[in-house]
Amino acid sequence: MTSDISRRTFMAGVGATAAALSAEGRAAQPATRPNVLLYVVDDQGTDDAGCYGNPVIRTPGQDMLAAEGTRFTRAFCTTPSCSASRSTILTGWHNHANGMYGLAHSYHHFQSFDNVKTLPVMLSDAGYRTARAGKYHVAPPEAYRFDEAFAGKSPVDMADNCRDFVTGEDDRPFFLYFCTTEPHRPFRRDGSQPIDPADVIVPDYLPDTKESREELAQYYMSVERADSGLARLIEILKEAGQWDNTLVVYISDNGIAFPGAKTNLYEPGMRLPCIVRSPRQKKKGHACDAMITWTYITPTILDFCDAMPENHVFHGRSFLAALEEEHPRGFDEIYASHTFHEVTMYYPMRVVRGRRYKLIWNIASGLAYPFAQDLYASATWRAMRERGEAHYGKRSIDAYMRRPPFELYDLEEDPHEINNLADSPEHATILAELKEKLRAFQERTNDPWIHKWEYE
Repeated sequence: MTSDISRRTFMAGVGATAAALSAEGRAAQPATRPNVLLYVVDDQGTDDAGCYGNPVIRTPGQDMLAAEGTRFTRAFCTTPSCSASRSTILTGWHNHANGMYGLAHSYHHFQSFDNVKTLPVMLSDAGYRTARAGKYHVAPPEAYRFDEAFAGKSPVDMADNCRDFVTGEDDRPFFLYFCTTEPHRPFRRDGSQPIDPADVIVPDYLPDTKESREELAQYYMSVERADSGLARLIEILKEAGQWDNTLVVYISDNGIAFPGAKTNLYEPGMRLPCIVRSPRQKKKGHACDAMITWTYITPTILDFCDAMPENHVFHGRSFLAALEEEHPRGFDEIYASHTFHEVTMYYPMRVVRGRRYKLIWNIASGLAYPFAQDLYASATWRAMRERGEAHYGKRSIDAYMRRPPFELYDLEEDPHEINNLADSPEHATILAELKEKLRAFQERTNDPWIHKWEYE
């Protein structure tokens, strides 16, 4: 993780990068109601962008967005798996309640309940025209209904294919849900300039090995490819005169595709980039430490669009009021819920995380922790196993594979989540309090796994 000094040094150059993309488009004539661009990338981790302090990855799109908007530093997915996370993003409900417990495609075949209300449908009901571009990965299509769908060979091609939708003569406001396949493995990086593995920043949860550095260099280039579509869409919005009437939200669905991050509810799997630029905000280019989750995305967008349906309850809430503050009050605790990734990967976890303490309940702790196929096959993990290493980053491989029922961490003293305090007498009170909070969360959100407290 980069130091505060390196962050400040790099951020000094963000303005110059942003300026390259800030040329004025034709005079804006905004529609009466605002547009929305929700840009979701696949498996980008925290700090893996220039505006988040990484001096190696070139991300002019994200940097420009951060310079014009708000960069959240405590944003979290609630489930570190693609389809399940996207279902949360588009419903404002945890996946255990909307029914998408794991991946949607192929034999995994998870899908949300037919009657789940989703963001595109609610915006359509409010008079918006809707379109999706790129990765879909949710089901059923009747619930996640969009008016149009676009594809492309690259994020830039996909952005160009959305041009007519953005610039069309239809005077209704638009909602564009734009999803890249990058930087998901196998780290597509066509068109990116090479990055020297010696230059990458190896995060603490990964081993600093030849294999890890080589894979991280490939991942960096794939992040850059994902960013290129955002930069192109910003240009198109400016050219169409829609930049000053469009809310832009940039997030990743879950953490980087390495063991220890994706499919895990340790910090690298759930703490993610989130950049929001509202055309209405006056304070720009700042960081906000409000703790938000992807259950907040749908209610925030509906709030912005004045399209909140009556009598509909969300698990998250709007964070529009926090957008121009650095340390807003009342955003100090979040919850997470994960059950599957692949259909063979049953490992339900529930999490409550505050500013200091974090409790993970491993409901199926008697099972070995399951691996996603692409993570198990990664060169980084495979080399560690072949060499017979006992540790993977700062965590022992045995601790990674065999997890206790409860993991309690003091994130101020132990940010890497290594020293489990669940059996510490000094922390018995905080453990009991967080257990009660987890149970209350499960009751509020109709979690079927709540009965595991009683007989397992």
